[in-house]
Formats: sequence, structure tokens, C-alpha cells
Amino acid sequence: METIEIFKYLQEQIHTTIIATNNENGLPVTCAIDLMDYDENGLYFLTAKGKNFYKRLKANGYLSLTGIKGENTMSCVAVSVHGNVKEIGVERLQRLLNKNPYMYEIYPTEQSRSALTVFCLHEGGVEWFDLSKKPIERFSFSFGGSLAEADGYFITDKCMGCGKCLSVCPQNCIILDGQAMIQKENCLHCGNCMRICPTKAVIRR
Repeated sequence: METIEIFKYLQEQIHTTIIATNNENGLPVTCAIDLMDYDENGLYFLTAKGKNFYKRLKANGYLSLTGIKGENTMSCVAVSVHGNVKEIGVERLQRLLNKNPYMYEIYPTEQSRSALTVFCLHEGGVEWFDLSKKPIERFSFSFGGSLAEADGYFITDKCMGCGKCLSVCPQNCIILDGQAMIQKENCLHCGNCMRICPTKAVIRR
């Protein structure tokens, strides 16, 4: 999936997400925030300048969020995003209000809406995790110029092809062709393969 497709899914299909920021003591604080718009430059949301959430965003300029869609655990898709945010003020405010008209019920007057300001999550990383598929589907990527980081478990040349890791993989996502290889798009990141490997061929990044 392309970045813009993930952003569209987050904004239109999930919409309400749980966002984590750090307070002045470096401790995590969560809150529910609606994603109100998106484009190729990022995800957009708004808040009031008097809120503690606004204070944390201005102090740290960074957040993590997760949104989930599904009737239960085994039918859900979870999308997580982390990265840098910037305040863009009222530049996009009217568009967000028009696209999310319920905000007029929360802030009914023009004077009350003067407290609102828009932020853009413009650079970071995304992880898609789909438990509705068998085996599970996961992938991650970066956006906005952020450098992609290797994540998960990898099998090195130390592998002697014994196949022990295959027996403990809950998603059967390891294939053996001389040496073992993990199909990362189906991996749960449980670490069973690393735990059982007799040659320490599995590493975590």
C-alpha cells in the first residue's frame, strides 16, 4: 500500500486514534484525537491552544498514535504512526471544520473556535498490522523524508539449516531452502526463532 492509502484509511476508516506524547517529566500521556484530514504531506488534526495536549506537542514536537478497526481482535487492522509534528495554525482550519462538521457542535461560535489550531504529522514511520489474515500481515515504512529503520528478526549466515525455528513459529512464516529465511510480512515478532536457534543465527534489529 502507498503512504497516501494508509493515511486515507486512518482518516476515513478509523478516524479516532489514541495518541501518546510525553509530559514535562518525560512520562507518557495518552489522549483520544480525531484525524481530520490527510494529503501527501501528512496527517492533520486540531486541538485548542489552552489544552495540555497542545503544550506537550509544542514542547516535544513528537507523538505516537494507534488506531484500530474491527469487531474483535481476530478481525482487526491496527495502524500505528510515530513522528514529528508541526503547528500550521489556522491555515487549514476551515477545511478541517468543513470536513468534520461535528466540530461546530463542540465549538459553536466563531469566538470559541479562535482557540483552535491545526497540526500536521509530517515525518516519521508507519506500521500496518492485520490480524484478519492468515498468516497475519504486517509491513512498515517511513514517510516525509524520515529514514527507514530495519525492524524485527533476521536470520544470518550462521544458520545451519536445522529447521528448529520452523517448529516454533506460530505463523509458519519461516521457509527453509538450505538456510532458513523469515517472511517479514507475516512475522509476529514473538522471538521464538531467536530463542531456539542453536547457532545464534537469529538477530533482532
